[in-house]
Amino acid sequence: MKVCTDSCLFGAWSTTLIKTKSLNCKNVLDVGSGTGLLSLMLAQQHDFEITAIEINKEASQQALENVASSNYHSQIKIVQGDIRSFMSDKKFDFIISNPPFFEDDLKSDSNSKNAAMHSTELTINELFDFVSQNLSPEGNVALLIPFHRSEGVEKLISNHTLFIAEKTLVKQSYQHHYFRVMYLLSVQNNHESICKEISIYDDNKQYTDEFIDLLEPYYLYL
Repeated sequence: MKVCTDSCLFGAWSTTLIKTKSLNCKNVLDVGSGTGLLSLMLAQQHDFEITAIEINKEASQQALENVASSNYHSQIKIVQGDIRSFMSDKKFDFIISNPPFFEDDLKSDSNSKNAAMHSTELTINELFDFVSQNLSPEGNVALLIPFHRSEGVEKLISNHTLFIAEKTLVKQSYQHHYFRVMYLLSVQNNHESICKEISIYDDNKQYTDEFIDLLEPYYLYL
């Protein structure tokens, strides 16, 4: 299973916030789950029920195999399909998504790669429409996006009556500019928004202490 460092960071960050903020997460939905990384990271730390939906047939098949070979197969249900036609008889307490990144950027010649990395299959606005319809009244959303899209995304957050409970700006190193933003969104506006930042590497090209603290439960060697 191929994984990206920023996706691993996002998964660890999300599981940590669920714990530290004591979020109610009986029913969790992983939107655009890919090969199941985020669902497996959540299941490793929590015992709630997770539905993972992925439009790409090959990725969803890989997710099925990854989940089946894990200790968390009873917690995670993989659904191959499009969220625009996804129907559920329940609302979700927590929705997590690392959505297609590059809606307005250069695309490749590969249709499957475009579906995975671009918004050819789903726009960010459609994602927020889906979230608004399927999130429970006290639910939360974890979202990972490129930093250069954060201004537009924050307008959509406001337009869909969601609130930023916490956001973390992500750098590759102390010397780099921000390249990702991790959001925790809430239906309820109960607290002042918190903004933090994290660097993956320090000036010596070693993982930072903050990164290690988050990823140590998942990485074998840190």
